[in-house]
Amino acid sequence: MAPLAVPFERSSEGLVLAHSDLAGVDEYVTTVIRYVERGIFKPAPVDVLAVLEELMRRIDRLGEVATGSDQAAARSQHAYAALLHLLYRQFLEVGRPRE
Repeated sequence: MAPLAVPFERSSEGLVLAHSDLAGVDEYVTTVIRYVERGIFKPAPVDVLAVLEELMRRIDRLGEVATGSDQAAARSQHAYAALLHLLYRQFLEVGRPRE
């Protein structure tokens, strides 16, 4: 399983910062790879889902005022964050021990 590339285009300062934050949370989501490849369930030390939800809200706000290529960058970043959210949520649901 190869990690996906975090979408990046030349953008406004806000979208550049959002890209940086997205790349950071992407590192936490790589814990899913260990689970898939080796069965090691070790969630990240932060609430990845909450971080992604906040990041998607911030990207949405940036996209509302963006034009042209910045709008496209905001859509790409939001889509990537949503994909990471879905993937990590499924990882937590599947990997947690059953009671």
